[in-house]
Amino acid sequence: MALRSETPPPPADRVPDAPAASARPTSAQLKAEIDSGRTGDKMPAHDPGLSPLGTDDEAAGSPADASRVALARDEETRPRRQRAARMATGHGANRWVMPAYYGLVVAAAVAVGLIVWLLR
Repeated sequence: MALRSETPPPPADRVPDAPAASARPTSAQLKAEIDSGRTGDKMPAHDPGLSPLGTDDEAAGSPADASRVALARDEETRPRRQRAARMATGHGANRWVMPAYYGLVVAAAVAVGLIVWLLR
């Protein structure tokens, strides 16, 4: 018999609360921000990970510094407009690369077309 409810069974039905601001944030608090939906990346839901954020850093002997976690929390919880504005200006002087690439592809296609047309 199939479960017909739209509500997922526990623990997936638990929506975690966003953690409070902290002077020394941890990677667990960053994961709680993501799970609570404050980052805008996903729907608010408990996400049981196989290995929590920061586990690989701790295993390597260099746990995440509180200042780096604070920076990550700040960046991830910024409003989308502010993040989009920072991403748009992030390329700086390299804005010409993609238009140049597309122009090169079009020029190559035109050249091949002309060669085929002239050799017929």
